[in-house]
Amino acid sequence: MAPSPLLEKVRACIRVRHYSPRTESAYLHWIRRYILFHGKRHPAEMGSAEVREFLDYLAVQKKVAASTQNQALAAVLFLYKAVLDQEIGWVEDVVRTRRPTHLPVVLSRGELGQVLQELAGTESLIARMMYGSGMCLLEALTLRVGDLGFDYHQITVRSGKGMKDRVTILPEGVLPDLRQHLERVRRLHDRDLAEGFGHAPLPDALARKYPTAAIEWRWQFVFPSKTRSRSAEDPCWRRWHASPSNLQKAIKTAAQRAGVDRRVSTHTLRHCFVTHLLEDGYDIRTVQELLGHSDVKTTMIYTHVMQKGARAVRSPLDRITG
Repeated sequence: MAPSPLLEKVRACIRVRHYSPRTESAYLHWIRRYILFHGKRHPAEMGSAEVREFLDYLAVQKKVAASTQNQALAAVLFLYKAVLDQEIGWVEDVVRTRRPTHLPVVLSRGELGQVLQELAGTESLIARMMYGSGMCLLEALTLRVGDLGFDYHQITVRSGKGMKDRVTILPEGVLPDLRQHLERVRRLHDRDLAEGFGHAPLPDALARKYPTAAIEWRWQFVFPSKTRSRSAEDPCWRRWHASPSNLQKAIKTAAQRAGVDRRVSTHTLRHCFVTHLLEDGYDIRTVQELLGHSDVKTTMIYTHVMQKGARAVRSPLDRITG
């Protein structure tokens, strides 16, 4: 089946703006669903009424979360503004769903220690690095060897939150295991090269600018996939980074074995990182920079889940029974 010219134009507009692959996938998904929902009518023939109808369908019949509905709206608005080059003054007529405010799940240091003890091998190393640095899952998995700064104990996160680079902590506690892991990855890379492979996927047009960069050690993923693969867009066999689902499943299983009866995910490690730093008295602006938050208000939500209690107020009952 021939690709849709409109969706190909959407893809081109997204890549010109250097949006992440996940954003590209999500936008294409929602734009395709929007068009199919309206019987394959061309979006140029539709407007605010059709957008509202689509969003209502998602909320009422599909019962999607507010964040999902807003992502669908963002994709459709991108279609009209960036791809079709249409004025979207009617966007004010479309009601944006307010996301409910949920406090993040944060484990105590003891609970987190028990969860980490239930992990082994590469999953254990990735989880400890995520907790010790505040990285998101994909930020950790897409690390390149050259992003590790052993001398200064720092990690350079490329195109992280907000598609910006930032520097965060390389925990001292992972260094021995990390060095041993990199030795194994280096042997794997040497074996790939000997077999005629070993070309890492490179960002943007770097491969054309530096033809030999793809085989250089510093451009290899710190946590590579166990297998090589290729895509329809790139026929070259490459070793991409490890799959996110492996660690997600491992964290969930580890929490169950540790007896933690709350919903624990890979992002819980990031929540614990910031909360525990704030409990240790670190400045909130410093923590904001380590996380890559553009607004300190995003970081401040963690002050409400610190172990000091709700908004650092001690219950009067504790003074009687304590």
